[in-house]
Amino acid sequence: MKVSYNWLKDYVETSLTAQEAAKILTDTGLEVEGMEEFSSIEGGLEGLIVGKVTSCVPHPNADKLSKTTVDIGSDQELPIICGAPNVAEGQKVVVAPVGTTLFMNGKPQKLKKTKIRGEVSQGMICAEDEIGMGDSHEGIIVLDEDAQVGQPLKDHFQVEEDTVLEFDLTPNRIDGASHIGAARDLAAYLNMKEPTPLQLPRVEPFEKDQQGLAIDVEIADPEGCPRYSGVTITGVKVGPSPEWLQNRLKAIGLNPINNLVDISNYVLMETGHPLHFFDADKIAGKKVIIQRLPEGTAFQALDQEERKLSANDLMICDTEKPICIAGVLGGSETGVTQQTTNLFIESAYFNPKYIRNTAKRHMISTDASYRFERGADPNNTLYALKRAAKLVKEMAGGQVSSDVVDAYPKPIHPARIHLNYDHLRQMTGQNIPIDQIQTILQSLDIEILKESPEGLDLSIPTYRVDVTRAVDVIEEILRIYGYNQIETSEKLNASLTYSEGIDKEKYTDRISTLLTGKGFYEIMSNSLTKSGYYQGLQTFPDERLVYLHNPLSQDLNSMRQTLLFGGLEAISHNINRQRPNLRLFEIGNCYRRDPQATQADHPLKPYQEQAHLALFMTGSFTRESWMSQQQEVSFFHMKGVVESILEKLGFRPTRFKKEETENEIFTQVLRYKIKKQVIAEVGMVHERLLKRFDIENPVFYGDLRWDQLIRLAENNAVEYQEITKYPEVRRDLALLVDQDIRFDQIEALAYQSERKVLKDVSLFDVYQGEKLGKNKKSYAVSFILQDEKQTLKDKQIDKIMDKLMRVYKEKMGAEIR
Repeated sequence: MKVSYNWLKDYVETSLTAQEAAKILTDTGLEVEGMEEFSSIEGGLEGLIVGKVTSCVPHPNADKLSKTTVDIGSDQELPIICGAPNVAEGQKVVVAPVGTTLFMNGKPQKLKKTKIRGEVSQGMICAEDEIGMGDSHEGIIVLDEDAQVGQPLKDHFQVEEDTVLEFDLTPNRIDGASHIGAARDLAAYLNMKEPTPLQLPRVEPFEKDQQGLAIDVEIADPEGCPRYSGVTITGVKVGPSPEWLQNRLKAIGLNPINNLVDISNYVLMETGHPLHFFDADKIAGKKVIIQRLPEGTAFQALDQEERKLSANDLMICDTEKPICIAGVLGGSETGVTQQTTNLFIESAYFNPKYIRNTAKRHMISTDASYRFERGADPNNTLYALKRAAKLVKEMAGGQVSSDVVDAYPKPIHPARIHLNYDHLRQMTGQNIPIDQIQTILQSLDIEILKESPEGLDLSIPTYRVDVTRAVDVIEEILRIYGYNQIETSEKLNASLTYSEGIDKEKYTDRISTLLTGKGFYEIMSNSLTKSGYYQGLQTFPDERLVYLHNPLSQDLNSMRQTLLFGGLEAISHNINRQRPNLRLFEIGNCYRRDPQATQADHPLKPYQEQAHLALFMTGSFTRESWMSQQQEVSFFHMKGVVESILEKLGFRPTRFKKEETENEIFTQVLRYKIKKQVIAEVGMVHERLLKRFDIENPVFYGDLRWDQLIRLAENNAVEYQEITKYPEVRRDLALLVDQDIRFDQIEALAYQSERKVLKDVSLFDVYQGEKLGKNKKSYAVSFILQDEKQTLKDKQIDKIMDKLMRVYKEKMGAEIR
């Protein structure tokens, strides 16, 4: 949300700079995440000067140009070549000397000394479009005779300059979504040092001018609309807003439309309370009914889009038709137009639940729905209504032609909370003076009902929907008092805890350290994701998605079933920013729903939550170097990383059963299984998935079932033993095998045949060629043998190798080369 600092100072008298105020507001909980300068005219007319044309003669070398001299109040007059047809001697004009930056067509252009057809020109005599004051380029601007030569043009036109603060509001601080709300916090802080009242515009006395047009109000759904206020004004004239109001709206990014629409927006941004203006002549039956309509009722909104209503949508209706989606969007038939002369102003309070559901259902987000769904102030409807009505009379004329209608069947009363001083001291660790506590509370409109030595009985204003407990009041006191004033204790209290469960953090830290050492970066993707990612997938069917009832958007409408798509989003984001060589990992939960399960036994029974470890590699594996060629990431790089993780957790990769396959996620995938359960998958992501994210380079992905791995790793006892003093022996074999034989099969068969002294099996060469025969390949395999109790003799070694060769011949049909 944007706040104009000039506008904010209408309610707080202060000499603080915008930067100082921004720091105070941030400290009090309204975080200012950015600041920008605003000028009512683009560029602020900086560098432009009022000048007088002292001479004007035709250019000697051009028919349509004039050679002028211009007095700008300095010692020397400026020679300027001008092409405007209306330039003449004696005129007061707008001059841009050399070095001035002009914003022509929205683009900055710095003027330089130049020659035009052989004549020197040291500046420019400006037209409207060249200085941002209009669109005309028919001729130069001719100022009034009373314009002072040499005066900065921004002073002549009284350009308004402002600083705009951009707030990053937390959901609980909807009370800060207005200029008065921000001013209240600033005044409360300043009030601790010297009396600084909050100065609100007066709306009383408020009286009707005549009884000319009454609109009745009926609340048919008091749960959805606890309060509805309104008033009519007749004889209004639609036209442009005054300049000061237009500048206020422009500063915060709103485009002025006409005086009535601008007043509605102004009061919204001033008070935080949304209003709606109806053309009173178009309200059938001169009656407003707040109700819900049958499912499928058609309604055309101000955006000219026809929507089918839900039976749960709260609507503003007249006696014939719906005229507004309550708290969300007005209707096209009763909206204000240039022909509007009679006005009905609505100021209401709607149930936040109704507004949020309707806004999400129809995928509409407006300034009004943003505030209503977070909780507007039910007891502020009359103030906002009267404020708007007075501004309408001031800027659009007309007369108040009815009594104020205020339908409020069940008034909402302020919450009452008891604040205990001991509790405050216990929570803050600070002995804040009682008089300062009371000053802060009163500055925040929190009424003190009763005082006692032990504490205070308080009445909380209804606009503070987030203050419901004593701890909330303590937070209010602290944010104004200043968190930075809380002293840091030199004493540290801690308690020892013991748990018999699995220490997941131990394993997470261990593997995170391993991966960062291998050049991986940890990412954290959103557990909310787009359901569209899963459409048509069998591996992650969309019927197993956990959907949100009220998603923030359609891109975040379900819980993720896999970490894959979050990682691909991160890869796409980085590649688009010239970071193509990536190694990423994430440890996070995935969520699935079992369509066959029921909630009869337990409400969470249909839902599953499991932790996964995801690995991503793409781009180059090694940097470009004069010492070696650049190497691209491959399947085997990812496989090596996964197996190093398994080894770090105490497993030998040979313990797992491995199988190769492919599916819609991978073009090539290797699965690790133990006890028929898939523990890990490694492969290259399918090209069809990569195209969704505009990724052209291959991406290799590893998915480890983290919860299952940790449970298995917990049973792996780590044993330390002395390094043996007996040497190891290496023997190599060249095996000619069928094309479909994999090395992991050779490795597994070796360990099955010799468990005692075989320590390692590795592949150091693969050869394929016509000389080997059709569908044949040759593996060069090394075997490391070592007995920890004695030195191996040649006879023992030969016996083991003979056994291995025999097994390879019998089980695989291998030939020993």
